[in-house]
Amino acid sequence: MANGETPPPDPSAQELIELARQIRERVRSRHPAHASGGVALPDLMPLLHARDAAEGKVASIGTVNPRPPGALNSLIQLFKRLVARLLDWHVREQVEFNRSVVRALNATLEALDENSRALARIAESAALGRDVAAHWAQWRPAWEEKFEKSEIHSLRALAELQGVFQQRLAQLETSFRDLMRQQHEHFRLSAERSALEIQQRLWQDLEKAHLEFERLIHSELRLLRQRSARLDPIAPPPAPAVQASEPPVDPLAFALRFRGSEEEIRRRQAFYVPYFRGAGQVLDLACGRGEFLELLREAGVTARGVDLDPACVEICRAKGLDVEQRGAFGCLEQLPPSTLDAIFCSHFVEHLPAAQVPELIRLASSRLVPGGLLAVETPNPQCLATLATAFYADPTHQRPLPASLLRFYFEEAGFGGIEVHPLSPALEVYPELAALPDAFRDAFFGGMDYAILGRRL
Repeated sequence: MANGETPPPDPSAQELIELARQIRERVRSRHPAHASGGVALPDLMPLLHARDAAEGKVASIGTVNPRPPGALNSLIQLFKRLVARLLDWHVREQVEFNRSVVRALNATLEALDENSRALARIAESAALGRDVAAHWAQWRPAWEEKFEKSEIHSLRALAELQGVFQQRLAQLETSFRDLMRQQHEHFRLSAERSALEIQQRLWQDLEKAHLEFERLIHSELRLLRQRSARLDPIAPPPAPAVQASEPPVDPLAFALRFRGSEEEIRRRQAFYVPYFRGAGQVLDLACGRGEFLELLREAGVTARGVDLDPACVEICRAKGLDVEQRGAFGCLEQLPPSTLDAIFCSHFVEHLPAAQVPELIRLASSRLVPGGLLAVETPNPQCLATLATAFYADPTHQRPLPASLLRFYFEEAGFGGIEVHPLSPALEVYPELAALPDAFRDAFFGGMDYAILGRRL
């Protein structure tokens, strides 16, 4: 080796190269790169064989062929090695070039092998895509059918929801309109009630003010009369009470004949019930058969009556009414002042002497509480039919009392808010009066009776 001879190739290295080549051959035979996924790949086997052959040649450069043993062969081998050593400087560049070419071939093979693997992966992906496309072609009709059914179902559900929504919206609109109508009606009724309450309070206040003014005027007039009486001490003597003798007739038969039945009297006297509603203590002077007391009992008003006729008293008591047999003046005189809420007197004052009528009204005023009611009913002398027939048919009548005279007595006794109402139209009793002119009939043939009502100031 010292003389510069090229050493002979190592047999073990040759064996390793040959073994590697055989392994690559077997692997490539099992996994051919030119048939992957149906894609035609380039066949690299000839290139591999050429590369292997080139590597073998490169490995054998500088080696000497082996010869059989012997002295001559040994000399020949020695000569060959010497020649190879001498030519080593000449073929060194060629050897390097060959090795570079082999390395380039190895890199090219590696790149081509990597490209083959990439193409194989691409082919596998393409095969998977074709498989997906094939399956999609099979699934598409069923999927489109399902999609169409789902779309129909969704549209139907949306239509149903829209119908339900429209129905609910209509119901809400109807409910809203009903609610607004109810609120409007409630507001209107509330406004009407409030207006009515305000109006009632206003009328009550005006009524109170009117009564206060009447009370003040009555007090001033009384003071003026008292001063006039002191200035003129000579006064006419009071008229003597006339004791009228009543004819011997049955009062019940007379009342039934000339006044009417109890039902008829109750129908006429129902006019007074609203005025007495709510009163605490009511007294009926000369209550007769108790028609008005029955009406008050039905209205829930506590009332009692007095009458001189024992037959009338028995009839009233048989009806369960609180009635005493005594005179009107005697009853009023025994009562304490300001103890009654209302007094009723129907067809009684015309039986009294003229001097007792104002005395009765004055006595009734003293027994009423402030604001207490006095109601008097008597024949109406302004109606000519009354004067011509009804008034003088009763022999116990003293004299007719015009409404203006009773109003004066009421005012003198301290009553205010006086009302006069004609009752029992003559036209109902005498239909032939319809032939008269309306104005004349109303003036001279109006109500055969009249009611006068006043409240104590």
